[in-house]
This record gives sequence, C-alpha cells and structure tokens, in this order.
Amino acid sequence: MVRILLIAAVLLGGATGARAHDIPDQVRVQAFVKPEGRVLRVVARVPLKAMRDVDVPQRSGGFLDLARAERALHDATQIWLAQEMELYENDARLTSPRIVDVRVSLESDRSFESYESALANFSAPRLQNSTELYWSQGLMDVILEYPIASAASQFAIRPRLERLGIRVQTVLKLILPDGSIRAFDLHGDPGVVQLDPRWHQAAATFVRSGFLHILSGPDHLLFLLLLVAPFRRLLPLAAIVTAFTAAHSITLACAALGLGPGALWFPVLIEVLIAASILYMALENVLHVSLTRRWMLAGAFGLVHGFAFAYGLTELLQFAGSHLVTSLFAFNVGVEAGQLAVLCVFVPVLDFLFRKIPERWLMTVMSLFVGHTAWHWMTERFENLSKFPFPAIDGPSVASLIRWVMGLLVLAFAVWLALSRSARRKSSPPGPS
Repeated sequence: MVRILLIAAVLLGGATGARAHDIPDQVRVQAFVKPEGRVLRVVARVPLKAMRDVDVPQRSGGFLDLARAERALHDATQIWLAQEMELYENDARLTSPRIVDVRVSLESDRSFESYESALANFSAPRLQNSTELYWSQGLMDVILEYPIASAASQFAIRPRLERLGIRVQTVLKLILPDGSIRAFDLHGDPGVVQLDPRWHQAAATFVRSGFLHILSGPDHLLFLLLLVAPFRRLLPLAAIVTAFTAAHSITLACAALGLGPGALWFPVLIEVLIAASILYMALENVLHVSLTRRWMLAGAFGLVHGFAFAYGLTELLQFAGSHLVTSLFAFNVGVEAGQLAVLCVFVPVLDFLFRKIPERWLMTVMSLFVGHTAWHWMTERFENLSKFPFPAIDGPSVASLIRWVMGLLVLAFAVWLALSRSARRKSSPPGPS
C-alpha cells in the first residue's frame, strides 16, 4: 500500500511539473484596434507557445503540420482570445467577435511594425507545410471583427490575457478615424482601459493613481512623518505643507512635460537625494534644530520629491488620451489628497503619543529609527548610482542645467520678494483710526 502511494505521489508530482513547464515565462502580445464603419477590427499577434490545451497536429519530428493546423488555430483563437478579450463601445460590452482569419508566422516576421503591413500579411502566401516549425516557435496572427454602432464611438478594452504566461505584456495601438495613433503598453490584467477617454474619465483615473502613489511610497511617507512631527499648531503646519506641495508641483509638471533631465542616471540620483532628505530631517529632529525655516527645507526637498512623483506619472500618461494637462493636474490633486489623508492620521496619532510619552524622548527614538532606514536606502541607491559612468558635459546637458538653475533662481527670488513684502506689512505701524 505504501509503495502504491509513493508511486502515485511521484506521478502526480511529475504531472504537476509538466503542466507548470507548459506555462511560458514571458509572453508579448501585439495588437492593433481600428474602428472602420460598423466594424471594430482587432489584428493581433500571439506566440503559439501561449496557446495551451489545444490538439496540435504534428508531422514526424514534432514539427507543426501546417496543412492540418487550421482547426487547432481556430480553437486556440476562440479559447484564448475571442472568449477572453472584452471590448466595449460607449461602456456597453460588445458581442463575441467573428474570427476572420488566422495564420502562422515565423518569429523573424516583421509585418506587425504597422497596422497596414500587419493586415497585408494575411494576403501574403502561407508558410509551406514543409517548413520545419515547432508549435512553441511560431507566431499566431489573428483578425477579429466586432460589430459596432459607429466608428466615432468611445471604445475600451480589457485584454484579460494574463493567463497566457507568467508575465504577459500587451503592446496595443488604437488607430483613430482621423489616422492618429494611441499606443498602450499593458502588463498582466490592467482592468478596463479607455482607449480614447473623455476628460472626466482621464481625470478620475489620474486622481486615483496619484492618491495610491502616495500611499504606496514608504520614502515619501517617512519624509512627511519627520517633516510635520515637531508641529502642533495649524498655521505652521499649513505653511510647511503648502511649501512642500508648491515645490513638488513645479518639478512634477516640468518633468512630466518632458522638461526635466533625460539622462538614465538622473532618476537614480533623485532616489539617492530622497533618502538623503529623510536622513537630514531625522538629524534635525534629533538635534532639535530651530524650526523657523523648516518651510524652506520643505520647499527645497519638495523639488526633489516632485521628480519622483513625475517618474511614477510617466508610465501612466498612456492613459491620458488627448487630456495631458487635465491628467497632470488630476494626478497632482490625487497626490495632495493622499498627503492630506496621511496627515490626518499622522498628526492626531503623534499628538496622542506625545501626551503619553515624553516628546523629546519619543521624537529622538523615532527619528533615529527612520534615519537608520534612510541611511541604508541612501547607501544602496548610491551604489546603484555609482554604476553609471560620469555624465558627459556637452551642449544639451549644459543648456538644460542652465535652464533649471535660472528657473530655481527666479523661484527663489519670487519667494524672497513675497516674504519681504509680508515682513514689511507686519512691521509697518498701523494707520490712524
């Protein structure tokens, strides 16, 4: 009995391993979506290795029998694409598509570089049955057509292709009726993606993204914690938060609009500076430095943190459609909403703790712990930065540096002017009553 159980366990383990190996590690899907008249056409290319659970006809040697593969190709298309992909017209899901054509291509084929060449590929001669091609080495090209009411409608897609592999990338291009192209780089299951969003849809998406970006960034949260921890009154706290918000809004907007440095080492440098900003705030709290100028530090470090926010935003701009400025503003609103939500938790909790525990002792312990974490982050990130070669000093880099220095000087002058006027108003004697 024991021997039978051992044999069964070995067989089940072997079967499980075989099924696991059948799932490809990386799958890249290419697709074009184009509304034409009363039809929404999807032209897609999928690696055949991702088409599992299909009865594949083979010739001797394990090569794909192209002469008898049409049925298997249609079954794979129906199972993995037609039944899975969800297309929407004006928020209403479209009915099942018609499979117009399916064919096999070699991995060396480059017809999917454009919509026109991908479509023309279906009119080209098919591969000869004598082609020595394994099922796991080929590509499956598909044309699907969905009936629609109008090409001017608003379309959305949920690919639902994440089961094709362990990591699935979907490179999708929407060809609008006016000929313009919207490109998307989707990973896993991105949910429902508006291919040509209205302004309010883009705004809602980016407000949510900005809010979640703050909550998912431990370095920003720790910086905020140390920044506001010493304050109890509303007015100084408001000045600190306003300075930080205004500063990071400037660099966020500039970097997202492509005005920031484009060197590969620059984002890594920003990560180092963010860790350094946390460490510096920790040291100030431990040494109990005067807080009268902390709003200036908040503004200076806010410029650095704004670049990090922009790098988080860059990957999302594909979902902005034609509403770049609206999406940028909405993302910033989401970031501010996230900051306020965090502060609404931090400030009351800190106030409660400082009532129970001596403030100086708790502030020191908390700042040392956070500073220790920031030190490790800074050293690790600096090690990554050191792997980049020293940046070359050329004309474009110098011009970009000059632009940013001039911009910062103008900003500093504006802040100084505003503070000077405010100080004069406070010092001037009141007029006669």
